[in-house]
Amino acid sequence: MSTYLLLVDDDRTFASLAASVLRHEGFRVTLAHSLHDARGAMSREAPDLVVLDRRLPDGDGIDFLPELRAQLPNTPVLMVTAHGDIASAVEAIQAGARDYLSKPVELDDLVLRARRAVADLQLQERLRLAESELGGRRRLSRPHSPKMLAALQMLERIAKAPRSPVLLLGETGVGKEVIARHLHALQGGQGSFVHVNCAALPATMVESELFGHERGAFTDARTARRGLVEVAAGGVLFLDEVGELPLQLQAKLLTFLDKGAFRRLGGTAELSSSARVVTATNRDLTKEVAEGRFREDLYFRLSVFRVDIPPLRERREDLLPLAQSLVAELGAELGRRPVSFSSAARARLERYPFPGNVRELRNVLERALVLEAGPELELAALEPQGTSGPPDVDPDAFVVSGAPRPLQDVERLYVRHVLARLDGRRMEAARVLGLSYPTFLRRLEEE
Repeated sequence: MSTYLLLVDDDRTFASLAASVLRHEGFRVTLAHSLHDARGAMSREAPDLVVLDRRLPDGDGIDFLPELRAQLPNTPVLMVTAHGDIASAVEAIQAGARDYLSKPVELDDLVLRARRAVADLQLQERLRLAESELGGRRRLSRPHSPKMLAALQMLERIAKAPRSPVLLLGETGVGKEVIARHLHALQGGQGSFVHVNCAALPATMVESELFGHERGAFTDARTARRGLVEVAAGGVLFLDEVGELPLQLQAKLLTFLDKGAFRRLGGTAELSSSARVVTATNRDLTKEVAEGRFREDLYFRLSVFRVDIPPLRERREDLLPLAQSLVAELGAELGRRPVSFSSAARARLERYPFPGNVRELRNVLERALVLEAGPELELAALEPQGTSGPPDVDPDAFVVSGAPRPLQDVERLYVRHVLARLDGRRMEAARVLGLSYPTFLRRLEEE
């Protein structure tokens, strides 16, 4: 989607010429010749960039800046000042303008500064995305299991059809958001990745959040606002828990999927977005359709490409590599030195069913890193609770049962235990225990 620029200048000849040049450079331009006109344009659609003259028929552009910044805090403003008026330029920057242009404005300079402002906006968006990706919760570890490899191979083919919707199915915690972000990366990472948890949105606000609203569409709509469908243009709109969408909004989503077009809440103009819609749910949508809670036509449209994400218990080959990757990431976040898994911990990882899937695995590892101080994690929390007898007792472990005994007796018993483990090799047993051979014999023969 092209950048929407609002040009506010009462010099109609210059404004018309500048608009023509900017449109030729790919900008979508709206002209306003007064502050009144500017307010009206902003109420209809929030601009991505504003070029604002200072001397206007109904006021000073600098006085208008605080109002503009309050309504559009992330929109850069290029202020137009009188030639050589350095004080005005400084005042404009202090009031929140990103840059300034001196009259008479050179059109090449205007285009250059507008492009620079847009480039900075794009850079900020990429940095936000990079920060999200660097969070270990959203990185995909290369799988080894056949089921997961098949799912990723399917995603690689799907990435070649950037408009087609994708439906991700799987249990809670299998990593559907991570898969959606991986698809976004496979597409080249163009545009934004916008995550919407449909279950967390109030029913009265879902339409406004997704498709935006016009000024006056409802009581608190004091200005027009872009929806997340517009924000995700050229990228991915990830609708998590799509089964929670109200029925009345499902029809509007279906229209957008079919045409790529939509209307804001309270608006009449038809807008478009090239965002790919990726949806996810742990519900049985066929059952939801049968019971009238989900539109059948929307289900068929969403499942053009359906990807089933297997639960962790069905991809045991991935468990240990995934756990090692998560421990490294969590350790860095928590400031822990590198740690490994004990043999007992590995066995516990292999046995535990992980009903909460990857999310549960991550939580278990984070808790262990905080509570276990040793160089190896034991993951005792994965032991089944309420079983009879001590779980996983090593048959070769040294155990002293019964009433408390004198230390000398315990040492003698341990010497004999070590000797038995080494098949009666006395010299080797003495070395392992750190005792001289005569001392070893005395401890062995003491009664």
